[in-house]
Amino acid sequence: MPRVFVQGNPVDYYPRLAPEARRGSVRRITEVGEEVLHKPCRDVTEFGPDLAALIDDMFLTMYVADGAGLAANQVGVDLRLFVYDCPDDDGIRHVGHIVNPVLEPLGAGGRRLLDEGEGCLSVPGARMDVPRPDRAVVRGQDKDGRPLVVEGTGYFARCLAHETDHTHGYVYLDRLSKRERRQALRQTADRREEVFARRAAKAAALTAQEH
Repeated sequence: MPRVFVQGNPVDYYPRLAPEARRGSVRRITEVGEEVLHKPCRDVTEFGPDLAALIDDMFLTMYVADGAGLAANQVGVDLRLFVYDCPDDDGIRHVGHIVNPVLEPLGAGGRRLLDEGEGCLSVPGARMDVPRPDRAVVRGQDKDGRPLVVEGTGYFARCLAHETDHTHGYVYLDRLSKRERRQALRQTADRREEVFARRAAKAAALTAQEH
């Protein structure tokens, strides 16, 4: 059984960091409350070097922040796309990007809800239980405009649903009760500085590796 899937396809070998990250620059991650995170993003209509460069930057920014996925509006760009490097519950690694993602509605058979911990790079330091289906199918395009279907189970399904939510202007706090939301924001207030210090150290370490 392959241990890594890239853009939904099995591969024999893949490096620790996606090659895109080596070409990218670190961008600032937007935080909950900033307008770009709370409104639907625009469809991507232009495929070319600018889009590829944005994806490169998103990969590196995701790795610096120790994330499993990152949407474009999390780096301040209101376009419908996200990148991911995420394991599923079987330990299989999934890496890639999806442009103009659409989460397919699942039939009754595919909707076992898992109520597990979820975090978000735009809500630094907070972690809350969020119910999500244990399977997700996302259709979209790759950076060259070719059609793409990516399917995930377990934790990777959670990642696909979470990132697609971002493209619609939702953060996971929107799926919580008011009380839970306040609790998450308190966690962020307590841990934010620690999270930013860790990201700065990781950025310095990755930059040092490159030179």
